[in-house]
Amino acid sequence: MTDAVAAIPETAPVPLLEPREGLPPVVADDAALAATVAAFAAGTGPVAVDAERASGYRYGQRAYLIQLRRAGSGTALIDPIGCPDLSALGEALADAEWVVHAATQDLPCLAEVGMRPTRLFDTELAGRLAGFPRVGLGPMTESVLGLSLAKEHSAVDWSTRPLPEPWLRYAALDVEVLVELRDALEAELAGQGKLAWALEEFSALANAPRPAPRVDPWRRTSQLHKVRRRRQLAAVRELWETRDRIARERDVSPGRVLPDAAIVNAALAMPLNAPALIAVQGFGPRVNRRQLDQWLAALQRAREIPEAQLPPASAPHDGPPPPRAWADKDPVAAARLSGARAAVSELAERHNLPAENLITPDLVRRVSWEPPAPADAESVGAALRTLGARRWQVALVAPAIAAAFAAAASQ
Repeated sequence: MTDAVAAIPETAPVPLLEPREGLPPVVADDAALAATVAAFAAGTGPVAVDAERASGYRYGQRAYLIQLRRAGSGTALIDPIGCPDLSALGEALADAEWVVHAATQDLPCLAEVGMRPTRLFDTELAGRLAGFPRVGLGPMTESVLGLSLAKEHSAVDWSTRPLPEPWLRYAALDVEVLVELRDALEAELAGQGKLAWALEEFSALANAPRPAPRVDPWRRTSQLHKVRRRRQLAAVRELWETRDRIARERDVSPGRVLPDAAIVNAALAMPLNAPALIAVQGFGPRVNRRQLDQWLAALQRAREIPEAQLPPASAPHDGPPPPRAWADKDPVAAARLSGARAAVSELAERHNLPAENLITPDLVRRVSWEPPAPADAESVGAALRTLGARRWQVALVAPAIAAAFAAAASQ
């Protein structure tokens, strides 16, 4: 069975150029915020919520503009730099359903200013579950509503003050369509028999705990795979941590302080002095003397670390080994994983949704490496639930994975 997806309108999309009630003023002081809180508390129905960050420009992922729209309340554009505590607004919207696009991107920065939903509808995730091939807000708005959103300001520096009017217009239009998009996607999901799946996913998003700090974040340095020796890994770590400190102090994106490629190049070369470091690709004469001294000091710290204290070659983890090692370590487990992956892929294709939304690949690996006994559908389902799978996911995939395990055991 292949689920239907709403057809893309045959006519050209209608461009959205101006907010319906005009461009509202930016809320940037306590008096304006109090009036906004009262207006949105008096509104009805779902509230569209969006946030703009300065990724690539500033350190961290804080919000630099927050947009809201609700029936009876209109649209609000809030400056969280001028109004850093929005907990009163969060409380006013506590009983409302929040409509967001790509909740995992916006919810952390909204939580930083005191706004946390109790119920939400994620239009990006809804699009994935419904089987849309392109789930960005622009493509979704075009294919579902026949409306065109200009997206040329999506990657600008939202920490700019004052914010230019064209940027504010762009931001206001983003929440103009969200509730209408939500309603259309709800109908689409209901027609496909997937609405209950989506609601369970949305509830999990709204109630998810804050993620724990990442262990060894420096290991996410791009091109790290080029670094093989533990001493060089220590150099990557020291350079990364130095860059992170400088970026935090200056409130700039770490990549603007020093590119990842430069960190890896320096770790591979391990230059001993300033001229040698300047010769490393990614550094050069534009790096000021003080920063050169800091990078050289980081490299020297890496040289002085005792052998026993060097970072391990691979990141510590509590799960199964990398799948590429399974065939040597446990061929039966490798056969289980191969069968389970194929079963999940077939199910995902049948239900017209991405395999990673049907079940998280990590859960498939974990249950394949240490299957329950007996490995029947009920036990596999219980194991998946313990690992965090949702009920709808378990109902679909547990029988298929159990069958794959049985087939692997009989080989």
